[in-house]
Amino acid sequence: MATSVIENAKVVSQEEWMAARESLLAEEKRVTHERDALAAKRRRMPWMAVENKYEFDGPNGKASLLDLFDGRRQLIVYRAFFEPGVFGWPDHACRGCSLGADQVSHLSHLNARDTTLAYASRASQPDIERLKKRMDWTMPWYTITDSFDVDFGVDQWHGHNSFIRDGDKIYRTYFINSRGDEAMGNVWSYLDMTALGRQEEWEDSPAGYPQTPPYKWWNWHDEYASSGSTDPRWAKVVDNAKVTLNL
Repeated sequence: MATSVIENAKVVSQEEWMAARESLLAEEKRVTHERDALAAKRRRMPWMAVENKYEFDGPNGKASLLDLFDGRRQLIVYRAFFEPGVFGWPDHACRGCSLGADQVSHLSHLNARDTTLAYASRASQPDIERLKKRMDWTMPWYTITDSFDVDFGVDQWHGHNSFIRDGDKIYRTYFINSRGDEAMGNVWSYLDMTALGRQEEWEDSPAGYPQTPPYKWWNWHDEYASSGSTDPRWAKVVDNAKVTLNL
């Protein structure tokens, strides 16, 4: 460690360190509450009807934007730069997009909230499959074939667009790009950008939005499909924690 770093550090006792930590924790909690309030405003954003019939190439052939939902109610599409002319081609996608892809959490948790994450690039499907295999990525990844990237603000730079559907009707609900993308990858960051949010009872959401008790919907990522309801044993663990930790 550089001497200058040590010289600039303030070394204190355990009591002083705990006091400093408690002071900063109060500020961190304020930021968390402000973030929750911001997400609540996202859930009240107006929706934009998607009128164009976009077409992608996927691992199973042609796919519409509706197909990208994979039967779920919400969709998040990340535009990753992997195509001729991008730094790293043909061996790699953009370094920034790749850093983000490395952070994508297990998608089963997002899927359990009726939400699908998909990546989209201009590269062909064989190139995308080759890249996914090399980098050990498993997210669904489609090839853009039309004006989707231009129409949704991701033709020049990366970004996440969120959508919701009502039957076959699709609506754009939010858009995050630039430094906002730094927080993406975690299931909570994804859900917080969607129209329905985390879908938990504590959230400030419009009337009629789906909501369930927090914590109790969590599951091991390999058991969501086999569990149609909350395991009563897990519910007891959560209830005991709420009492013990005053959650």
